[in-house]
Amino acid sequence: MEKIIVKVNNLTKRFGPPSASWRSGLTAVDNISFSIKEGEIVGLLGPNGAGKTTTIRMMLTFIVPDAGQINILGKNLFLHREEILKQVNFTFVNNTYGGRLTVYETLIFFAKLYEVADYGKIITKLLKQFEVEHLKNKKTRELSSGELSKVALCKALLNNPKILFLDEPTASLDPDMADKARKSIKDVQREYGTTILYTSHNMHEVEEMCDKIIFLHQGKIIISGTPLEITKKILHESAKEPAMREVFIKISRGDLGELQ
Repeated sequence: MEKIIVKVNNLTKRFGPPSASWRSGLTAVDNISFSIKEGEIVGLLGPNGAGKTTTIRMMLTFIVPDAGQINILGKNLFLHREEILKQVNFTFVNNTYGGRLTVYETLIFFAKLYEVADYGKIITKLLKQFEVEHLKNKKTRELSSGELSKVALCKALLNNPKILFLDEPTASLDPDMADKARKSIKDVQREYGTTILYTSHNMHEVEEMCDKIIFLHQGKIIISGTPLEITKKILHESAKEPAMREVFIKISRGDLGELQ
């Protein structure tokens, strides 16, 4: 039996006072529920403002939900926060590390935070893997967005996490490095059985990486399933290959047909 490693029930987050006017109140995440099996790579998709990053931030306890429950590794996240977060890691699309420390110092800081043993060896391996060895003594404020993305991936793998939250991890990378990053993430997932929640606006990447998709629109889950299953449901055709780009456009434009 496949093990459920993440379970989200009726999760809701509002910003601002409750109001009929979106200018003074917004329900960013609206009563969503989903689960993720151990070792799955699940894509959390949707247009800008759909609630993806807010959902991930709640799952990392950066913000507190207004309602709902999050269980990770079989335990309530907010009751066992420290224990769970030691086994989790993440990247966000806008990675920033303050800028005063070098790349190597930054990774040492996070390694100590996660209580990583023999961190020097691990950091050296990750710097080589993501081709940033030459940047180890450079301050993070001097890095390009693509270089910061590579460092963020190094940081995300420092503690060999059981669960990875990757928010557009390749958005700032050139096509060659993005391809290498995806392969590295897949290698880690295969070797260690890592569970991954993955956001991206690159639909080719989604098709390549994700076992299952959860599609958010205006804070609600519109549809979930494999890329091929969703393609068939949204495009209403007997597709043999996923076409997530067309699916994304159709959902973003509100053309949901009988799903509404």
